[in-house]
Amino acid sequence: MPGVVVVTGTVQKQAWEDKVLPPVEQVRPGLWSIPVPIPDNPLRYVLVYALELDGGGVALVDAGWDTDEAWDALTSGIATAGGSISDVEAVLVTHIHPDHYGLAGRVREASGAWIGLHPDDAVMLESRYGDTDALLDAMFHFLADAGVPEEKLPDLAFASMVMKSMVTMAEPDVLFEDQKAIELRGWNLRTIWTPGHSPGHVCFYSEDRRLLLSGDHILPRITPNISVHAQQFPNPLGDYLESLAKVRDLGTDEVLPAHEYRFADLPGRIDEITAHHADRLEEIVQVIGAHPGCTAWEITLRLHWSRPWDQIEPFMQRQANGETLAHCVLLELHGRVHREGDSPALFFVSEH
Repeated sequence: MPGVVVVTGTVQKQAWEDKVLPPVEQVRPGLWSIPVPIPDNPLRYVLVYALELDGGGVALVDAGWDTDEAWDALTSGIATAGGSISDVEAVLVTHIHPDHYGLAGRVREASGAWIGLHPDDAVMLESRYGDTDALLDAMFHFLADAGVPEEKLPDLAFASMVMKSMVTMAEPDVLFEDQKAIELRGWNLRTIWTPGHSPGHVCFYSEDRRLLLSGDHILPRITPNISVHAQQFPNPLGDYLESLAKVRDLGTDEVLPAHEYRFADLPGRIDEITAHHADRLEEIVQVIGAHPGCTAWEITLRLHWSRPWDQIEPFMQRQANGETLAHCVLLELHGRVHREGDSPALFFVSEH
């Protein structure tokens, strides 16, 4: 969702518009932004942040995909900042998705760094990146209940399996707790649990430096995918909106997101995102009202997306369907729509 934000990462934004990788940048004294490429993805890169520690050493916020290209970008970025991969003492992972967590294990192997993750994401590691049979079975049932046509089920159910090869499975050494300080020399960082994009998504807040490292929770140009799926909490959009409210009034001069570019005016951006979801909820009510008894998949096909549906790859179609369901769940909880039956479930506007 394009919006009007106060861009502080102007070099990053220009690189985004030019469709090139932005440079490694010193954001503040002792704080560096390192773009790490994501293969075959419209987001193009994840912004890894390197925090210099008192007395030497580095902590990373996120790590990137486990590919050789990403590894080279990460190691050369740390070198540009004046260090080496062996200096890394900690990898603070905002959430479990491969572009954030994938390289964490490889970093630990190279440096002995500890890895931190929230327990609600850590509990999913084995089923997502290890033995995935149960997850695949659950995804087939989930997509069938959403009304995905039988001929499309395999494409959508297996769409994320290629990502397993881009993750080095690594159990975390530290489990982050909401509102608890993180021990990093020279840094006053606090974990803020922000479920929605994933159950265990966290942001990191520095009160004295007035910075929020926001992961995927708040991005400057688009909204993160908030999906109902087999590994989500029951009401992810409700959780996400509460998580937005939780960080809205933090004292911040700058937000450091994991994608795109740095920005200011955190409350203004959160208000934009909240308004976007309110508009989407109304759009879905209108679609269901015009087509009573439609499935989540049929609703998804009738919504406006950022590009034509036939140009959206299967994994992103699955995410879109999950996002539609997240809105439907919230509408159900508010009593505005209801579903009948299963395999597939049919949606109706509720009478008041």
